[in-house]
Amino acid sequence: MNTRDYLILACLAGLAVVVGAVTTTKPLGVFLIEGAREAAETTVSMVWITWWALVLGFAIAGGVEAWVSSDDIADHLSEAGPRELALGTFFGFVSSSCSYSAIATAKNLYKKGASAGAALGAFMFASTNLVIEIGFVIWLLLGWQFVLADFLGGLVLIVLMAAVFRYAVPDDVLETARKHASADDDTVQCPNCGMDVDPEETDYTREVDGTTYYFCSASCMESWDPEEANTTIREKATSLAGWRDLADKQYKEWGMLYDEIALGFVFAGILAGFVPQSLWTAVFDTNFLGVPLVYVLAMATVGAVIGVVTFVCSVGNVPFGALLYTEGLPFGGVLSYIYADLIIPPIMEAYREYYGGTFAAVLSATIFGCAVVTGVLVHFLFVGLHAATGVTFVPDPATARLTEIHIELNYKAVLNALAVVAFLALYWLHATGEDGDGGGHGHGGHQHDGETAEH
Repeated sequence: MNTRDYLILACLAGLAVVVGAVTTTKPLGVFLIEGAREAAETTVSMVWITWWALVLGFAIAGGVEAWVSSDDIADHLSEAGPRELALGTFFGFVSSSCSYSAIATAKNLYKKGASAGAALGAFMFASTNLVIEIGFVIWLLLGWQFVLADFLGGLVLIVLMAAVFRYAVPDDVLETARKHASADDDTVQCPNCGMDVDPEETDYTREVDGTTYYFCSASCMESWDPEEANTTIREKATSLAGWRDLADKQYKEWGMLYDEIALGFVFAGILAGFVPQSLWTAVFDTNFLGVPLVYVLAMATVGAVIGVVTFVCSVGNVPFGALLYTEGLPFGGVLSYIYADLIIPPIMEAYREYYGGTFAAVLSATIFGCAVVTGVLVHFLFVGLHAATGVTFVPDPATARLTEIHIELNYKAVLNALAVVAFLALYWLHATGEDGDGGGHGHGGHQHDGETAEH
């Protein structure tokens, strides 16, 4: 996120406080003090609930990225059939959870010949919304039903996007977008993470056997070992070098997403503390229009709009989704909100730069429409399953875990303590790499700005 995005979020948070102050029936001083306390408690509570899962999720993601080769992915995604969609979904599932990284990698795949459905539907969506760490956080804050709905709905959304690209978007629009993505492109891929690198601009290069390799950051350059290119997963998992590589990759994941996650927790805390229940009830009134299908469709649309305007994406939008659910946004609306993280304004601007204005509009509208439709379909599917089986497929909003502020010596405290140890150990491996130079890997963090380091 850039400075503009932070300012917009700060304005939205300030607006929430002002709206709450205007609509509350409490004295202003009492309202501000109680709101600040509740905001802090909610934020700390969500961090306490999810800390161990975040550490575990990023470690698994780092291991997959460090130990599993992703070479020649584009060659497997040239068509838009079931096999290519399945492979694109799998490659996305084991890829980065950062939305900015996902759209940059998907663009690389698309310009190299992957189909729009496989690259911009399956891979791009799965690498943001179907990754392990987001599943952990959804499970802890919203319950297993939302995890199942997120993954099942994600598959539905991918199929819907592939169908739109194949049957509704003209071929000349798709090819124009592909040419735009490739036009005047003198970039090469970072051999460590696959990101675009401009050889004329990067400061990070290495020469091996007469070949110059260009890297997107210092961390990628210093953690890359050409001799390990053909090392097996078992050899990597049982070597110190393999674990250092995992530590480098998970550190990069944290570097790309820590601000998104922190903002998600803080933003959800502010809204929980300062926006009164009466306002949420007015927005998510269950008697709206009196027709369930129309109501859920309207609320799924509202959820997707909220997902766009909040500017937070990937794992960071789950805490706010949990808050929205406790305040009355229906099951399908929360799903649509989570799915809309690929059309926040900074990402839509990146689409325009990558593919041109026409296809950027088509892609953004397709994601929005598919997010809404998927939210509605999964909502009524789970309501139907609940009615047919008696199993609670649509959980009570009161079960969303936002207020577990009591820190007790239980399994959660043990998991969080172990997570701290694991986090520090992995950081130590990362910081002492390259002959123990101490922190040599940590000076080249990826930025959200610019095409060659789009994390």
